[in-house]
Amino acid sequence: MLYLLLKTLHIVFVTSWFAGLFYLPRIFVNLAQNQDNPVVYNYLLGMSQRLLRFMTIIAIPAIIFGLWLMIQFKIGAGMGWLHAKLVLVALIMLFHYSCFRVHRQFVNQQNQRSHVFFRWYNEIPLPLLLGVVALVIFKPF
Repeated sequence: MLYLLLKTLHIVFVTSWFAGLFYLPRIFVNLAQNQDNPVVYNYLLGMSQRLLRFMTIIAIPAIIFGLWLMIQFKIGAGMGWLHAKLVLVALIMLFHYSCFRVHRQFVNQQNQRSHVFFRWYNEIPLPLLLGVVALVIFKPF
């Protein structure tokens, strides 16, 4: 029963975290397009700051419940898929950290990248999520 509760909480928090990881880079696209419009820029900057704070708060229990699941799951031989998943989770956390850095550049008005760059940057979380989900479902190794 505990395992199913942890799994449910982990899925809910990861889903919420990814909602932010998908939306924040979209705000960056709009920030890059509106650097010359201070009213819109400041509004978007406030949105990005609140979303970044929410994402970070949500990421913490997602990671805690995931680690707790690993303890319940008893990592052992034949769980290469889990180690691969952990590598992808580390990349997701690295992407989250990069969002902090990008946000800081916008706060300091030091962004040098175009909205086209952020349109591509916006796509990074999707293959990471697809990889994690595929590993969890198929457990290929």
